[in-house]
Amino acid sequence: MDPASSLLRDVGLAELALFLDVDGTLLDIAPHPDVVRVDPRLLRDLAAASHALNGALALMSGRSIKDLDELFAPLRLAAGGVHGAELRRCPNGSIAWQVPGQLTEDAWHALGRLLTDFPGSFAENKGVSFAVHYPVPGTDVPRLRRALASLADQVADPGQALQIVAGGAVFEIQLQGFDKGRAIACFMAEDPFRARRPVFIGDDEIDRPGFDKALALGGLAFSVGAELPGVSGTFAGPEAVRAWLHGLSR
Repeated sequence: MDPASSLLRDVGLAELALFLDVDGTLLDIAPHPDVVRVDPRLLRDLAAASHALNGALALMSGRSIKDLDELFAPLRLAAGGVHGAELRRCPNGSIAWQVPGQLTEDAWHALGRLLTDFPGSFAENKGVSFAVHYPVPGTDVPRLRRALASLADQVADPGQALQIVAGGAVFEIQLQGFDKGRAIACFMAEDPFRARRPVFIGDDEIDRPGFDKALALGGLAFSVGAELPGVSGTFAGPEAVRAWLHGLSR
């Protein structure tokens, strides 16, 4: 039995709070984040699922909420953006930042100079984090991680500790104090998520805090594309997640 069938068997819609990663989970990974497109059928299925769950559905992405709104337009959903650094608790609500401060322009320029040594890599400035993508096969990944860790030490403000987190062909240099697990906890403290059973679906180790928090709150955690330690089950890929979502409210 696939994980979707197990979830539908064990958890009724009235009990379910659904948290969905985007890239690599709902959407296939693309060579660059800007070239991703959303099938209108997925928009309809997300809207139907959110309605069936009485609004207890949130996107949980490394993208900003502004980017999510543009990507999924005209649909708007509750969302945790930039790995939980920003939250929108309801579709038409305001966006609240969960961590003070920003990484500096000097740090951003220093990262640009560093990446000239890693052809094919590119970075996104998310304010509270820098995402460094390395899609070119043959990238010396351990060397890149060491270089980013050294840069993080150099550019951190006094008393500030930056962290390096790894995902699929990406590293992020982040301020501390936010992650998808903390974002899920915030959602679960309020209606319509409160008193439901959280289910988080993500695709890589950057999503580990989300997996762990959903499980700690008595929920379920599903990885996509690879079986990760400790999760409740695994979807074969984003297409399998989309197929499950299509059947969720039907």
